[in-house]
Amino acid sequence: MPIKVCTWNINSIRLREDSVCRLLSQETPDVLCLQECKSPVDKIPTEKFSSLGYNYLIANGQKGYNGVAVISKLPLKEIDRKDFASLGHARHIAVNVDNRLNIHNFYVPAGGDVPDRSINEKFGQKLDYLNEMAKYFEANKPQRSILVGDLNIAPQEDDVWDHKKLLKIVSHTPQEIEALNVVKSSANWVDITRKDIPLGLLYSWWSYRARDWDSASQNSSRRRGTSSATPAGAPSHNHCGTNLSGSQVRRVTVSKIFCFQGDDRCDHSA
Repeated sequence: MPIKVCTWNINSIRLREDSVCRLLSQETPDVLCLQECKSPVDKIPTEKFSSLGYNYLIANGQKGYNGVAVISKLPLKEIDRKDFASLGHARHIAVNVDNRLNIHNFYVPAGGDVPDRSINEKFGQKLDYLNEMAKYFEANKPQRSILVGDLNIAPQEDDVWDHKKLLKIVSHTPQEIEALNVVKSSANWVDITRKDIPLGLLYSWWSYRARDWDSASQNSSRRRGTSSATPAGAPSHNHCGTNLSGSQVRRVTVSKIFCFQGDDRCDHSA
């Protein structure tokens, strides 16, 4: 039986508890992966999630910043959490779902504003983080796994509103794209969203600074969200979308699923 997984950068799980509940009610995923939770684990609200049948939660939390969490109807077991690049940040959690599937949930550093590590420490930290991710998966080949999260990188030309204009903008620079490609090749990850929809504009992020959401779709849109899958028993997935009107940060989750190449059991459906 397939497992339905959704992934969403929530930008504060405590402020958007009701929005999470609305997504769970409308999309009914088996598993919801959240990034940028901005909460210690013991402060994450769970009562409403439990009332909807989501009785399992594993999280890597941090007060006010970062944080990743997995909420599930199915039993969860933590299998790993890494502090890549030794930043002291809560940016990764890995869980097993019902003895059927492993999920790596990531919130990759944004990288600051200037794509030059000699003058922007945060950009260097981002590249180091991705480098250590690649080494991790090279040494620990995932099995029956998916990789989800906010990777803060738009890798394809049609993942952004204007490829040429954004080549020097953090999240779409050649350095970041190459680093992400190394992560993908470290475990033969495949971008399943682009396997379903190889070409064409496909966005999952809009700047919250935009004055006009309609124009924002044309001048500040990028595809940066993520989810991923591996060989035997990899889940089918739905492109889980939600338009949370009234939310201070408007994001639409379009899952980016990576799956091991050459595995015909990595089933996926939209």
